[in-house]
Amino acid sequence: MPLASAVPVGQGRLTAAGRPALTFGADYLTSTSFLEPDFRRAGEVVFVGRGVVDPAHGTDDYAGLDVRGKIVAYLYGAPASLPSEIRAHLASGDTKRATAATHGAIGVIQIENTEQTHRYPFSYLTSIYRSPRMTWVAKDGRPHVAGAAAPSIASLSAEGAAKLFTGSTLDWAAVVKADAAGQPLPRGATGVRVSSRQRSKVARFASSNVVGILLGSDPALKGQYVALSAHLDHIGISTDPTLPKGADRINNGAMDNGVGTAAMIEVAKQFAADPRKPRRSLIFVSVTAEEKGLIGSEYFASHPTVPKGAIVADVNLDMPILSYRFQDMVAIGADHSTVAQAVARAAGKRGIALSPDPEPEEAIFVRSDHYSFVKAGIPAVSLDTGWAGPGRAAVADFLEHRYHQPGDDMNQVFDWTAGRMFVTINHDIALDLADATDRPRWNRGDYFGLLYGGYGAK
Repeated sequence: MPLASAVPVGQGRLTAAGRPALTFGADYLTSTSFLEPDFRRAGEVVFVGRGVVDPAHGTDDYAGLDVRGKIVAYLYGAPASLPSEIRAHLASGDTKRATAATHGAIGVIQIENTEQTHRYPFSYLTSIYRSPRMTWVAKDGRPHVAGAAAPSIASLSAEGAAKLFTGSTLDWAAVVKADAAGQPLPRGATGVRVSSRQRSKVARFASSNVVGILLGSDPALKGQYVALSAHLDHIGISTDPTLPKGADRINNGAMDNGVGTAAMIEVAKQFAADPRKPRRSLIFVSVTAEEKGLIGSEYFASHPTVPKGAIVADVNLDMPILSYRFQDMVAIGADHSTVAQAVARAAGKRGIALSPDPEPEEAIFVRSDHYSFVKAGIPAVSLDTGWAGPGRAAVADFLEHRYHQPGDDMNQVFDWTAGRMFVTINHDIALDLADATDRPRWNRGDYFGLLYGGYGAK
């Protein structure tokens, strides 16, 4: 699959006539561009609250505003009143840029608030500023950018936003107060005009998704495919300055996502060795560039190696933590479709309970590869081990001491009995979906099923 990367060349510039000078790295960070190596934008700024439009829940932050030809600014996040998975989808940068483009904006500026400070403080964004951004390249040779007509211009820290908007025609103090209280935000013209520039170095290269197929046995159903997916990439060499001299700096990714990939391969081996082939076909997809934004799975879902519409479900494995004897599992996204019943049957047969997402605020629904299949209209689930019994402590220990660190290697504790259980349940889910007479379908009226035209949603 063809990829493009973009890295900044020098520091970007963001200025506003008649406003206090802004400091790069403290007040703002400019954005690189895949499409314009010398990226420049200028225009009036309109504040659009959180930049969310969702008719299903009566939210429209653009109501009454004309942003055509203007730059929109919005706060991080989405209304807390929304269901967590819908909120995560609407809060994503891709969704917000696409919404801005639909309304005729020419660019977007994201503003830090308390929620962002808790999750991704501006200092963290500054520390990764020079890390390459990445995307896939379409058949016409153009890098894929969601909401390309309204690209990201800059991110503002809370302090930078106060400098830019305090004393403008927008009551910025009222915005900050309303956001802290979870109340509707003032919106409208700011009277501020900004100008930005950021040069980027764009490179082209290739990586690979690795795909295998096991054909089904039913002549009427083998043209339908149940996908099993896992990402094969990790994050490379650690640049953590706190590591002692001579320390291991290789981020091996044993749990994230060696375990998920290995489990998928073991399931494939089991199906290949069984003379009784499932009715539907199975497609095993080991995807690249997950850590750079679900890029490999998004490319595959957009350019599948089987006919479009032939993939009827996806079961994704991403960082199941197998250091303990898990008693429950979390099926992220399953409740949107009949995939939930297949998961419940497979887990229940082994005495494993299903639990709701224990950390909905982490927005895992939009942070793993099953989300790419969801956006292609395909019912999907991502399987995790749960927090029951020793689970919560084991998960917390992994996240603190090994997640995205060199310690995620083969020296950590693995419970291979738990591993066998995880593989067995994954196999049984795939077999259930592949052998069922009825095709997996979205729940009638489901938000994501309707949004992406999924089978059964209407």
